[in-house]
Amino acid sequence: MSRIGRLPVAIPAGVTVDIQENNHVVVKGPKGTLERTLPAEMSIKLEDGHVVVTRPSDLKKMKALHGLTRTLIHNMVVGVSEGYTKTLEVNGVGYRAAKQGNKLVLSLGYSHPVEMIDPEGLSSAVDGNKIIVSGISKEKVGQYAAEIRDKRRPEPYKGKGIKYADEVIRRKVGKTGKEIIKESVNMISKVYKSADAPEKA
Repeated sequence: MSRIGRLPVAIPAGVTVDIQENNHVVVKGPKGTLERTLPAEMSIKLEDGHVVVTRPSDLKKMKALHGLTRTLIHNMVVGVSEGYTKTLEVNGVGYRAAKQGNKLVLSLGYSHPVEMIDPEGLSSAVDGNKIIVSGISKEKVGQYAAEIRDKRRPEPYKGKGIKYADEVIRRKVGKTGKEIIKESVNMISKVYKSADAPEKA
């Protein structure tokens, strides 16, 4: 993580970064404002249109905090300038998603539809069988997408459920009807054979 920490964060046009007391960082951009208090051990400075993070020592904990702090600042800058999206897919016969205002309505095979209200600062859109979650906070976008997926996680046999668009489901091969019948016949045959076998004296 320390190698990541050494990389300066470029500030794009239209974005401002304000470093306040106790490492409270406020980032403003075209898409909104994000603020966060970062580890006090780190030194955060503005240099030539970049944010530079330095650590006080090479202790393992400081190296970890160094990389984390730099990553969090980078995510904030990208969030207010470009935003984040996470796409999910709804798969299954009769499974579907729809929007009603700021409410996401999911039909997932339950006796009732599942309704989710978009959290503040986030939005969801439905395009066919796809659900697109958008926002400026990478963490919040990821959290909301995970909550949607949890409403009906993909099952491993037919892949029915809600999955991330880039997620690969490890499929299990279910037994066919013929295989089950064949196994049953073999089992019954073994039972009869053992019953008919003569007892040893």
